[in-house]
Amino acid sequence: MTPVERPSSEGISRRNFYVGAVYGMWAAISAALGIPALIYLFFPPKARKAEEWVEIGDVSKLAPDSPVEMVFRRNRVDGWKVISEKGTAWVVKQADRSIVAFGPQCTHLGCAYHWDEGKNDFLCPCHSSVFSVDGRVVSGPAPRPLDRFDVQVKGSKLLLGRLRQRREQNG
Repeated sequence: MTPVERPSSEGISRRNFYVGAVYGMWAAISAALGIPALIYLFFPPKARKAEEWVEIGDVSKLAPDSPVEMVFRRNRVDGWKVISEKGTAWVVKQADRSIVAFGPQCTHLGCAYHWDEGKNDFLCPCHSSVFSVDGRVVSGPAPRPLDRFDVQVKGSKLLLGRLRQRREQNG
């Protein structure tokens, strides 16, 4: 008995076509999922180089050496998401007409402090830290002066920049 000879086919068999189609779909799905993942990993969102300034109010109505708590909104970029956050700053017009803006947290443990009219000092009620009108530590456990915002005055509008930590005790 002679072995059965199969007819020779010049083209692709049905089985080879389906195997190639399955591999092709697998490659398309892998590319559809893999390319965005690689872009996400190797090309992070561009960081903003320019410092952002936020307008928080009019300084022409401020009285000298009388702190005012000003509320403002600032946009923060977190990856691809932009978040609008509410912030506050204690703004003081000094006797020489310069403006200082302090961050709202005590430098001891980050509690919110307030202006005490009677004593002419900033008082943190949590641990009794006391700060003078220029932000220096008067008493209490606070290790350093109040943090300050970078400030710019354009006309009568006050612009706030980054909050900077102050290390020195002498102002």
